[in-house]
This record gives sequence, C-alpha cells and structure tokens, in this order.
Amino acid sequence: MSAVLARHGSALTVLLATLGLGVSRPRPAAREIAALRRRVRVPALGIELNLLVAGDPAGTRVVLVHGTPGSAQGWAEYLLAPPPGVELVALDRPGFGASGPRDALPRLADQAAAVAALLPPDGRRAVLVGHSLGGAVVAQVAAEQPQRVAAVVLIAAALDPALERIHPLQPLGAWPPLRALLPRAIRNANTELLALRDELVALQPLLPRLAAPVCIVHGTADPLVPVANVDYLHARLTGARRRETMLLPGADHFLPWNAVREVRAALRWARRARC
Repeated sequence: MSAVLARHGSALTVLLATLGLGVSRPRPAAREIAALRRRVRVPALGIELNLLVAGDPAGTRVVLVHGTPGSAQGWAEYLLAPPPGVELVALDRPGFGASGPRDALPRLADQAAAVAALLPPDGRRAVLVGHSLGGAVVAQVAAEQPQRVAAVVLIAAALDPALERIHPLQPLGAWPPLRALLPRAIRNANTELLALRDELVALQPLLPRLAAPVCIVHGTADPLVPVANVDYLHARLTGARRRETMLLPGADHFLPWNAVREVRAALRWARRARC
C-alpha cells in the first residue's frame, strides 16, 4: 500500500508542478534576497506574511502577487532592479514560502485580505500585479477596495470559471493518506486548484466594481491558462476606467520570466494610468 501511495504521490507532485499556475524559477544568491526580507502580521487572518521589499519607500507601491505554487522570490528579477520612484513589495501568499499558515487558505477573500494588508497605511493607492491565480487575488482586492487601488496588471491571469479543469489525479491529492506525502507547496496548490472554479464563480459578480485602469498581458500559446480568459475579462471588467491588452504571440504561461520586457512595459503603463 505504501508503495502505491508513493507512486501516486510522485505522479501528483509532477502533475501539479506542471499544472501549477505560478512556478518560481531559480533565483539569485540567498544573501541578495535576504536583505530584502520583511515580516508583517495580518491580524484578520491570524498569520504572518513573508515579504521581499525593494525600491523607494516614498514612491508608488507596487504589490506583486504570485500564482500557485510559487513564492515572492519568483519576482526577484524585478526586485533586484526596481524602477525609479517605485517601491516593490512581493509576498509569499498565505500557505506558501515562509508565510503562514501551514495549510492552504483557498478562499480568494482570505488571499485578498493578505494582499490588502500591504496597501500603504497612509491611504495612498497602490498598483497591484497578479500572475495567474494571483490575478484573481488582485482582482478581488481591487473590486472590494476600489478607492485603494491605482491600477491593476493581470499577467496570464486565471479568472474565467468556465475554463477551469480538474485533472483526475487531483482529487486523489485531497485523500488524507496521499495528501500527507505531498510537499507543502504542492499540497496547498492542489487545495487551491480544486477550489478555484467555485471561487471564480463567487468573484464574477464583483468584477464590474473594479474601477482602476487595467493592463491585461497574456500569451497566445499559454497551455495552462487559455488566452480565452482575455475575452472574459473584456466582458466583465466593465467598470475599469481604462483598459490595455497586450497579447504576446506564441508566448507561454511564464511571462514574468519569459517576457520581462513586456511585463516591465505593463508596469510602466500602470504607473502612468494611475494618474
């Protein structure tokens, strides 16, 4: 029995690493990242978040939100070279990296609460950037607190519930004996992915409340989050003051690392559009 569980656990780990909506790439030396680390408590969730913070504390705050699995370190290329006049804040989302809790918080409302805790305490509006499942998280924040969000960048964002698919192996990952064999990041990613369709259905009626300018960046050859999500966003983001779409021919899902120039251009657009 243990050998069977191990085989299924290994197969599910590989599957979810492949299906994961925000896989982190290897990043620079630990000492370069260590200097950027911060901790912040989120009383509403009873957890601490691990952050990476870089740039100008008096500048426009840009919050970077990874997908599933993933971590703040996936944004290291941007954090190590922040644009002038910008403060970059990347978080390990709840359930990932060095953030609590140990188990997943699959509700988008809880993930949004963690991101909302990083908005400037002085009332300044922030730019929110979300990759993949992180796109749904920042959309929820912007819809719930439109007065606090200056602009939104959605990178390969998964928002259309009709396009979500569950692989037959994924429900096995929720079976306690097998679940216990999975690494934390994979286990929590599976929990999020199993819940995502219903969470996106619940988010749908909130999307017209998103009033900030939105930049949508998506690859036409994305095998994990279909480019048809862009049509869904065009139909649902009816309250956005401005909307820009960057379709990248032949590009895949991992745009923060494979399309750095285009992502940086989207960040510049968001800073201009916020005015």
